Amino acid sequence: MRYLLGGYGADLGGSAEGIGVLTAGAADSPLASGPLGVADAVAGAASPSWVARHPHLDVVYATLEGQGAVQAFRRTGETTFAPLGRPVAVGAAPCHVLALPQALIVSCWGDGAVVRVALDAAGRPGAAVAWAAVDAGAEPEDTDRTRYDDALRAVRAAVGEDAAHLLPEPTEVDAVPDAGNATAQARVSRAHQAALVGPGLLATTDLGLDLVRFWRTDGEAQRVRLPVGTGPRHMVWHPSGHLYVVTEHSGEVFTLGQTPTGSWRIVGGVSLGGMPGDAAAELALSRDGEVLYAGLRGSDTIATLRVLGSGDEVRTTALSEAGVSWPRHHIIARDTVLVAGQRSDEIASLALDARTGAPGRVRHRTIAPSPTAILPFPV
Repeated sequence: MRYLLGGYGADLGGSAEGIGVLTAGAADSPLASGPLGVADAVAGAASPSWVARHPHLDVVYATLEGQGAVQAFRRTGETTFAPLGRPVAVGAAPCHVLALPQALIVSCWGDGAVVRVALDAAGRPGAAVAWAAVDAGAEPEDTDRTRYDDALRAVRAAVGEDAAHLLPEPTEVDAVPDAGNATAQARVSRAHQAALVGPGLLATTDLGLDLVRFWRTDGEAQRVRLPVGTGPRHMVWHPSGHLYVVTEHSGEVFTLGQTPTGSWRIVGGVSLGGMPGDAAAELALSRDGEVLYAGLRGSDTIATLRVLGSGDEVRTTALSEAGVSWPRHHIIARDTVLVAGQRSDEIASLALDARTGAPGRVRHRTIAPSPTAILPFPV
């Protein structure tokens, strides 16, 4: 299997010289369990920290995090690429790009901007338009769990014990309401990821303000507030219709679900079981949709979580060594998890246990310059 690698370059204290290529076993194999190898950069770029592929075209996009821009590259050969247009300025420290057929959605960690970049028929980026900032305009509907629970407790108290049994219990979530040092820091907007969660509906995370924001083509539709200081970073949409959100500061996975009216709310949460000071990174879903994997930088581990019921419940089942230092990103490839060790300058492949789904021994490893993202790129 073949993959493209994002990485930090010299401008951000790394050693990557552009977008790299990783092979895991044979390039044309659907499996990733074979030996690993990394080739020289196939496209020169300054700190392409995230890479994404156009849904239909042979074009890839990279966030140039240190330059505050996104750049498109057109595939010109089996492993050769050429710039497609010029870099497009989007905001401070863009760290994620979602490629849609007609636009890019860019998340900027530095200033919290969520930016839509139009694409022409060839996939070339054009005009960039920043969507409304968090502090702009009236605040949309808020489905904060704490507000819901406080109201429910008040109603239960008002009706008395004799009738309280007729009302639902307040939501019980295994969550950390105060995420340590994160709550003491200045709260500033820090957009981190965008994900497609249904026809015409996008979700974005704001790590600094503990928000998951939902967008339609005409603008922001709703915000869901997570507990203060949790730091929602990345998301995975599940076929059941639930949205799983991993929080960088508190090391949890929250489950969001839709009400019958279509609004989103928190329906559950669980700790990853990491160590104090850990910073959660990526969240990935197994091919069958039954297992989630969350990376923890610091303890350098990967938490395994089982999806239960109708997708509304998630349970942590294992915590395994990641095999690298500072596991910034990982992806699941059938019976293998590939992990990018940003600080150890390597990629490692871990075998997944067929019974438990948990990562086990390191199968292979290879040197890779400051890797920050892994993108499947089949032959």
